This record gives sequence, C-alpha cells and structure tokens, in this order.
Amino acid sequence: MERSAFDEAKEQFELAWKAMEEEEFTSALAHLEKAFALHDDPDWHSCLGLCIAKERGEFLVAESLCLTSIEHDDANPLHYLNLGKVYLAAGKKREALDTLRRGMDKGGSERILSLLVQIGTRHLQVFRFLKRSHPLNKYLGLLIHRREIRRRGRP
Repeated sequence: MERSAFDEAKEQFELAWKAMEEEEFTSALAHLEKAFALHDDPDWHSCLGLCIAKERGEFLVAESLCLTSIEHDDANPLHYLNLGKVYLAAGKKREALDTLRRGMDKGGSERILSLLVQIGTRHLQVFRFLKRSHPLNKYLGLLIHRREIRRRGRP
C-alpha cells in the first residue's frame, strides 16, 4: 500500500521536530523543507521560522512565518515559544519576553517557563524617574543587591 503525500510530510515533520529538540537546525530545516514540498500546514510555519532564524539569520522571514502560525492558531503556546526564540536570536529581548509571556497566557508550557527563567528579569530601578543607566540607579542598585546577598548568608 502506497503512502500519501500527507503521511510522508508528517513523517518529515516528525524528523524535523526531533532534530529541533536536539538543536540541530540544519537537519531540521532540511526535513521541514521536504515536508512543505509535500504538504503546506500553517501549524508548521513557526517551526520553519525558528529554523530559518537559527540557520540562515533571516529574522524578518522567520518572524513572518511565526506570526502566520499564530494567526492560524493563536491558542497554541508552541508558536509563541518559537517566535520568542526568533526574537532572542535577533537580539530583541524585550519582544521575546512579551511574546513568551503571551504564550504563558495562552496555556503555557514547561519550555516557555524554563526559557523565561533562563532569560531572567531585572529588578525595578531605585529611582524610576531616572534612566536605568543613570549612575545613582546603577550604583545604588548594585549596593542594594550586594546587601541582600549578604543578608541571605552568601559571602
């Protein structure tokens, strides 16, 4: 019995997924391109976008693909995770954090949560009416942070 083009595309996508989990984006991109040649599924666009961003550095194309997936299925947190990773690869940390937080609002996942923890968040500046880079904010913030660490028993 012959397999349909959809079955073959689905198999290629599964191979791409395994490669993405191991962060082998070259292999994942090759499998995704084969999958899309057989069947165009909007749910796969965010994965293709992430691979294109990581492998080719084409961040605008990658962002567009991820946004297409979100428009198609905005309740899927995977699309937000992939878009967040694209933004991080492009050096857009603020957009990445906003996107990942929207992904958590849509149901979240362990992967999104671990990426948010890995990125970390900044404390509020001491004087909000001054810029973060102002010397008062900079040095008082460092002083307060060091005192908090010492209070917790660290050297």
